Amino acid sequence: MVAAVIADIVGSRELEDRVAAQRALDAALADLAAAGPRAVRAMLPTVGDELQGVYPDLAGALAATLLLQLTLPETIELRFGIGLGEIQSIPSAAGPLSEGEAWWAARAAIEHVERLARRAAPSARTWVAAPDEAPAEVAELVRVANAGLLVRDRAIAQLTPRTRRLVRGRWEGRTQRELADAEGITQPAVSQALATADGAALIEGLRALGAMPGSA
Repeated sequence: MVAAVIADIVGSRELEDRVAAQRALDAALADLAAAGPRAVRAMLPTVGDELQGVYPDLAGALAATLLLQLTLPETIELRFGIGLGEIQSIPSAAGPLSEGEAWWAARAAIEHVERLARRAAPSARTWVAAPDEAPAEVAELVRVANAGLLVRDRAIAQLTPRTRRLVRGRWEGRTQRELADAEGITQPAVSQALATADGAALIEGLRALGAMPGSA
């Protein structure tokens, strides 16, 4: 069972400079491929504002989606659907096509989180789904993951651009002093920013997912 990820750009038609946004997105994806969790198939743009990737497990997909949210500038938001299940390669004249229940679940998940954000949870950006016939333990895993994701996405939505940079920097292993010098602020200010914005909790979440550099 793998984790297929489908992502799209929230409000892509309203972006002032779609070309610049794509450059920023491509840079974030390159960073993710270089330093993020191992992928079966790296997250890459497909058609229009959509991206797709495959991770060996749910933990990798959760870490990758969080790192992308932390890396992108505040003008670009992504919405993610994560599907658990099997995928298969279909021969085609255009090259092998990736298809299967994980992709169908990912599509259902991204459509669900889009509806959720319009109603009950405006900050929701990530959802997980599995096939209806998935084992009970997988269904339970999905329920637990989605409950946590609602809280995680809410925490990310409240981060300032600076705090996102600080959280990302701490994930990279940079010290608070190094981050303070880069931002032109004091080390206590860095510590306070991470604490008050739940930045430290997000770092611990990445650690729990085994996504800290050197933890593989």
